[in-house]
Amino acid sequence: MHKVGFSLPRKDALEKVLGRSLYVNDKSSAGMLYGYTFRSPKPFIKIKRIGKNKAEKAEGVVKVLTHMDIPGNNFIPFVLKDYPALADHRAKFQGEAIALIAADSLENARKASKMIQLDYQELRPVFDPLVAMKKFSPRVFGNNNIFKKYQIKKGNIIKGFKEADIIVEKEFRTNYQVHCYLEPQGMIADYQPDGSMNIYGSMQCPFYVQDAVAQVIGLTKSNVKIIQTTTGGAFGGKEDVPSIVAVHAALLSYHTRKPVKLIYDREEDFISMSKRHPAIIRVKYGATKEGKITAADITCILDGGAYSTLSPIVLFRGTVHCAGPYEIPHVHIRSFAVATNKVPCGAFRGFGQPQTSFAQESAIDELAFKLNICPSKIREINGLRQGDQTATGYKVKEEGIEHVMDRVMVASNFNQKWNQFKKRKTTIKKGIGLSLTYYGVGLGAAGKHLSRAGAFVQVESDGSVRVAFGNTELGQGAQTVLAQIAAEELNAPYPLVSIMATNTSRVPDSGPTVASRTTFMSGNAIINAIKPIYNNILECAAELMNCRVKNVVRGNNFFYDNKGIRSTSYQQAVAHAFKKKLQLSSEGWYIPPESTFDKIGQGSAYYSYTFSANVAEVSVNMKTGKVRVDKIWSAHDVGKAINPQLVSGQIEGGVLQGIGYALFENLCLNNGEILNKNFQNYIIPTAKDSVDIIPIIVENSDENGPYGARGLGEPPLIGIAPALANAIFHATGIRMTQTPMLPEHLFQKIQKSHTLIL
Repeated sequence: MHKVGFSLPRKDALEKVLGRSLYVNDKSSAGMLYGYTFRSPKPFIKIKRIGKNKAEKAEGVVKVLTHMDIPGNNFIPFVLKDYPALADHRAKFQGEAIALIAADSLENARKASKMIQLDYQELRPVFDPLVAMKKFSPRVFGNNNIFKKYQIKKGNIIKGFKEADIIVEKEFRTNYQVHCYLEPQGMIADYQPDGSMNIYGSMQCPFYVQDAVAQVIGLTKSNVKIIQTTTGGAFGGKEDVPSIVAVHAALLSYHTRKPVKLIYDREEDFISMSKRHPAIIRVKYGATKEGKITAADITCILDGGAYSTLSPIVLFRGTVHCAGPYEIPHVHIRSFAVATNKVPCGAFRGFGQPQTSFAQESAIDELAFKLNICPSKIREINGLRQGDQTATGYKVKEEGIEHVMDRVMVASNFNQKWNQFKKRKTTIKKGIGLSLTYYGVGLGAAGKHLSRAGAFVQVESDGSVRVAFGNTELGQGAQTVLAQIAAEELNAPYPLVSIMATNTSRVPDSGPTVASRTTFMSGNAIINAIKPIYNNILECAAELMNCRVKNVVRGNNFFYDNKGIRSTSYQQAVAHAFKKKLQLSSEGWYIPPESTFDKIGQGSAYYSYTFSANVAEVSVNMKTGKVRVDKIWSAHDVGKAINPQLVSGQIEGGVLQGIGYALFENLCLNNGEILNKNFQNYIIPTAKDSVDIIPIIVENSDENGPYGARGLGEPPLIGIAPALANAIFHATGIRMTQTPMLPEHLFQKIQKSHTLIL
């Protein structure tokens, strides 16, 4: 191979470095109007009347819309279709959209929003998911406030605990996490004279947006075209909720017959867009005195907020991975996504796993502590290996956990430091922590109805190549990786491959850009599209060299006969194919292997798994509770690194985001109101907070992946919080059971534990 496996330059690097990339807010057109959203002032209200007369007469205002002005269906087509495009009789969280304003300037639209007269009655809200599940709590969703629930039963949990010599039982809690993409949500809608609608915007899932706009405006999908603009970060935050922004812009454009730009400011984005789910996880593990885990009993409760959005699917992933990457004969898992009167939660990098991983990996360390063995030992005994069964009964076909664990243990010198740091008697105490994770690639059994991908490839007469695919570039390097796959498959020069901007009119519905699936799904779709094209090019290469096709040998952008006498270039072969009028364009389609999940949670929940291991080294100031992260080693089995530099970048970025989740990011709510709704007081790690991160790439080829590759986007974040929690425990003897692990919380525990402070 000459393209795959090499750190070739990013396709979008130059335009971004030079500031040439056009984001949605950079675009404008003649007669453009500006949208603004009027939102609920309280977390739970009954709407009696929406007075818009004064606002409609305000300076520069062209239109004010409410739910009465929706031509199609008043719901955003998420999983459960419970989220209204505009609140009608009730608004269920502070910040929910009630009315829309279109004006000649953003300033005039904002001024007009203050003239809307809302007559409402406050209803009794519920903010605690445990309270929401009780019989007589206020009803936010359905009859019991439960969006979705799952269970997994494997073996006999009672028998498993009877076989245990020791038991660890704890409750863990995790807070929200805000995506903090640099570019806030934004869309432009442009209703066309022929009755169609064009949408331009920052998004992960154009086909979600297409479906939403079509249903709310009342158009056929063929009359709705979605074009992704350069997207300034997403991390899951532009998977589901951009549909809301697009629908609002589309409604204003539909009624005004003008292009409408709707761009959120940072605070508006904070109060209304989705977050990572807060979670309550209760874990109970049993193990023999030799360290074999016999049973895992886990209850997971996700706070979904006021509307379901993607909570059922987030819950599914968290549930499947609840017990961790371990061979455990007896497992019982119960999970719930619960409605409360708070901002809705949705997709975020890791998709339910960071919460459960924090709990179960902390509990695994607790088992090791009770057994008086090194945390690495208990993981060596129980870690999933090829042929073992997961909690859902999936028989592991991958190489398993031992390869990534071995690499990270050696690189970090874990066992020696484990013994060395325990002897340290100073104010600044050192600790080292380990976590193992595994990640099901793709949408899994809960989302398999969306699991497909399409692509279109066209080779021009000069050998240049156009590639269109249905997933999106979010900064993760998808365009580059897919261009490398296309170039390798065609034996074409990498610079000749161009990736077209994602557009729903170019390729069929390819599902969402989520779940670390883009390389796997779109890569395979591109390969399938190229096969007939390449066969024609190969035939022409053979003809030019006057040999049989079976005797043609590939080189780097060249073809040779197997005797090494004759050669022809890729471009010469393409030119000959055009001369012969052979087809050099084709569509590709890919559907992954089947996934299953029955009533008791047994089956092949995902078709492939990425295994990961993380080691964190910290220094803790016992007088302040401040944690300094000294170094993190992060190993991931990616199957095949299509572009090693991009793989390392994904690992480094995910680790830093995981550090923020674990130690810094603390969204504060009071009675449903978000208090710290900007970067001034919602603290995230910056470049100055970056630590020494050592990416470790492990390659064990995936039988179904393109060139053996499997997904990586999300795994680097998942195991960081538990690795840090375990390192803090090693340093201080104090178990942190809540994220973020703030210095003040740790210091309070230090004081209560009467730990010696020198």
